[in-house]
Amino acid sequence: KTDFINFISDQEWKSIEPVSSWFGPSSFLMSSMSALFQLSMWIRHCHGYLTENVGIPVWGSYAVFALATLFSGLILGLVSEALETDRLM
Repeated sequence: KTDFINFISDQEWKSIEPVSSWFGPSSFLMSSMSALFQLSMWIRHCHGYLTENVGIPVWGSYAVFALATLFSGLILGLVSEALETDRLM
């Protein structure tokens, strides 16, 4: 507490460089990082639900997530190719 009070009263805060806009809390980069952390927490929650409530073994839950990852990659790849084909025509 004393260090913080001295930091303010001695105006040491003036010697600190401001945070770059890239690393500000409302920047696109930090918002994306926050979304990734929220996604990881949602996946953890789903894993817990599948293993504890549904009774799927841990390896089964991993298999579900692996298949979901493969399926979403397939869909994104097909959409990407469809958009690319439309652009070339």
